[in-house]
Amino acid sequence: MTSAKHTAFLFDLNGTMVDDMHFHLKVWFDLINGELGAGLSLEAVRSHMYGKNHEVFDRIFGKGKFTTEEISALSLKKELQYQAVYKPHLKLLPGLRLFLDKAQQKKIPMAIGSAAPSINIDYVVDNLNLRDYFPAIVSGEDVVQSKPHPSTFLQAAALLSAKPETSIVFEDAPKGVEAAQNAGMKSVVLTTMHDKEEFKAYSNILFFAKDYTDPRFADLIV
Repeated sequence: MTSAKHTAFLFDLNGTMVDDMHFHLKVWFDLINGELGAGLSLEAVRSHMYGKNHEVFDRIFGKGKFTTEEISALSLKKELQYQAVYKPHLKLLPGLRLFLDKAQQKKIPMAIGSAAPSINIDYVVDNLNLRDYFPAIVSGEDVVQSKPHPSTFLQAAALLSAKPETSIVFEDAPKGVEAAQNAGMKSVVLTTMHDKEEFKAYSNILFFAKDYTDPRFADLIV
């Protein structure tokens, strides 16, 4: 296991720090089918839920279907609806606060690297008082290419002055694990939204866990 004094911890946000992907799925499903009439199944919508919002719209409807202004308005509407429905349920995954405290005590640098827009990252970070843990945050607006491109995690590591090969990424999605692998980083997978079978293509996974109460997390802080 990587020694903590040479390690940075890089966290995806949605589905990794908070178990909110089911709320995102419902709001996406209602918007895409109800307002925009795509007629997709729940599983089809789920398969498109990665990357930036405009990329989701492009994958489902094709590039050029909506103007930049229309996508911005639809994206804002979606995120505000997500925040409204998720707010009563907003909390960290079990064990995460203690894990963050222990990592901070060991002076392990930590960052958030997410495809989410800053409005959603701020919503979670500030409502749960997480700002002090994360001196570096990389949002979807901070990179040109989304996961599985490695830039999100490479930029997060660079902001911490950390080496990719000694950084550990915490992720819940296959595309995020692929981004970590492309960045030369190991991953720990939280199985909040995806099954283990969906990660068969990746060789950089240290272990899978339901949440941060798994005793193997303690082994990362040594």
